[in-house]
Amino acid sequence: MNLLLTASGLRNETLRDALRDMLGRPFGSANVVYVPTASVAEPGDHGWSLADMNRLHDLGWREFDLLELNGLPRQMVLDRLLHADVVYVGGGNHYHLARSITGNGLADGFLEALESRVYVGFSAGSMIFSRNLTAHSADVVGDAPDLHVLGAATVEPPFGLFDWYLKPHLYSPDFPERDDAWADRIVARADFPTYFIDDETAVRVRDGKVDVVSEGRWRFHP
Repeated sequence: MNLLLTASGLRNETLRDALRDMLGRPFGSANVVYVPTASVAEPGDHGWSLADMNRLHDLGWREFDLLELNGLPRQMVLDRLLHADVVYVGGGNHYHLARSITGNGLADGFLEALESRVYVGFSAGSMIFSRNLTAHSADVVGDAPDLHVLGAATVEPPFGLFDWYLKPHLYSPDFPERDDAWADRIVARADFPTYFIDDETAVRVRDGKVDVVSEGRWRFHP
């Protein structure tokens, strides 16, 4: 399984090169499917989502598909995932994304598709693989409002592949509160390993091995 878990998409050449290497061929000979599901739970201006989608589209794919996980027959969703060489899951509310995967019975099929495809996550799309994606972690990292706005008190991890948790947008100007002091407060409360990554960084999982690809800054606390 090949995962490139970014904070803010393919913003620099190092991250694009990492994806190209994981894919093993030019983007122009591959299909990508973009999943915007997490973004629809976010209010306000969605220019950030459009910018990310355009940045990905401009890489010049053979086919660029757009797939919403809710409202379509399960098999149609899985067939569209299987048609892609790269599955790109965008940002927004990670709890809405997780609930969309579990609520539509997509988890097993999603994982099966990823056995032979490259997955790229952007923010929320990068946060859904931890077995510590729970109401407890929501309270620890300060994300409980993002869960409660959905009218939910609990969340089920759709995949539960890793014990570590990923928290994006460290040092981001779009999230000015996410500085070292913010990370330190989370670490003091957390009873699970945590990656904090900035918008120029990704956690890469390749054949079971985990490393970090970055033109920026990041922290890991085991």
